[in-house]
Amino acid sequence: MSIYEEFGVEPIINAVGWATRLGGYVMDDAVVSAMAQAARHSVDMTELQAAASKVISELTGAEAGLVTSGAAAGLLLATAACVTGADPSKMARLPETEGMRNTVIVPRSHRNLYDHAVRTAGVRLVEVGVPDRFSGAGSRDCEPWEIEAAITKDTAAILYVATPWARPSLDQVVEVGRRHGVPVIIDAAAQLPPASNLKAFIAAGADLVAYSGGKAIGGPQSSGILCGRRDLIEAAALQMLDLDVVDELWLPPKQYIDRSGLRGVPPHGIGRPCKVGKEEIIGLLVALRQFVKRDEKGAVEAWSGLTRELHAQVEGIAGCTARMATSKWGADVLDLIFPGDDAGKRAAAVARELQTGKPAIVADLSKLYEGVIRINPYCLRPEQVRIIAGRLRQITK
Repeated sequence: MSIYEEFGVEPIINAVGWATRLGGYVMDDAVVSAMAQAARHSVDMTELQAAASKVISELTGAEAGLVTSGAAAGLLLATAACVTGADPSKMARLPETEGMRNTVIVPRSHRNLYDHAVRTAGVRLVEVGVPDRFSGAGSRDCEPWEIEAAITKDTAAILYVATPWARPSLDQVVEVGRRHGVPVIIDAAAQLPPASNLKAFIAAGADLVAYSGGKAIGGPQSSGILCGRRDLIEAAALQMLDLDVVDELWLPPKQYIDRSGLRGVPPHGIGRPCKVGKEEIIGLLVALRQFVKRDEKGAVEAWSGLTRELHAQVEGIAGCTARMATSKWGADVLDLIFPGDDAGKRAAAVARELQTGKPAIVADLSKLYEGVIRINPYCLRPEQVRIIAGRLRQITK
């Protein structure tokens, strides 16, 4: 019996991948062991974050870094840092931002539900551009001049969601930001792998970049990375850390938080609910070091091997066509394609049977209404491939 079953929760077969709602990636033994060791000791959290900053800086090329409680927390902290800088009085007022820089410019095609984290800091999003290319009405999207035209004295930052199809290019957006002294925040939550993306956005000139720690990196689900300019990371850290301290006895590492630049000790900040534990910080750092050393081609081949095995076992099953496809991370995935005008309903019915069986099998339903169920291999074990194949044959016979 697993620890989950002891509490009445049955583990699932995760054919979606490192999705938050399914618990993220499955951590390996080295990460779990490191977290267990970390849990047995007390530590000064500011010193631990300062140590984490050194590792993050080394592996991302950023001036400084912060371990957050996920990429969304990183976006909130990044925005708050751009609004307040290192001013404790402004930190104390958030999310009340009247009289501060309180707008964030974002290309309309970059809007998504995760930018709620940005708005939580008390800013208003200013959308620019019309993404005709997504609606099929044309080829236009946002252009650099539209971002530039939207900049005012109230602009705190530019939000850029990194995807292979994002427009304008990051180089163009950074150029606009630099010209007007406006920081560029990158939402790169799901842009790993490849590991080279850990450095790509900083190298391109981004001021702050947020990554998820519980996806491909293989760290704790409730972890993330915010990296970038030292002054902004300091401001972000100050708004997350527990600062219930005695002024004259607060001695943070100077290379991480320089007290000489502060008017006083900030109060508990808007990022306080985003606190991250010592166990998550250590787990993330161990996972991050492993991630940059990982044989990426080998990992992709291993994932693709699971998909090929599943394809061989379900090819020719009734009611649908099993077809190999390639995911944005390079690994082979399996699409189960249902024909006919009612393809979406038929796919939904099969997905429901997979999900309500024992054990529950949760598939990628991002193309469900096109009549496609996708099986992603990233969190699968070899024995689970056989279970999925058996269930599919049973359901579709």
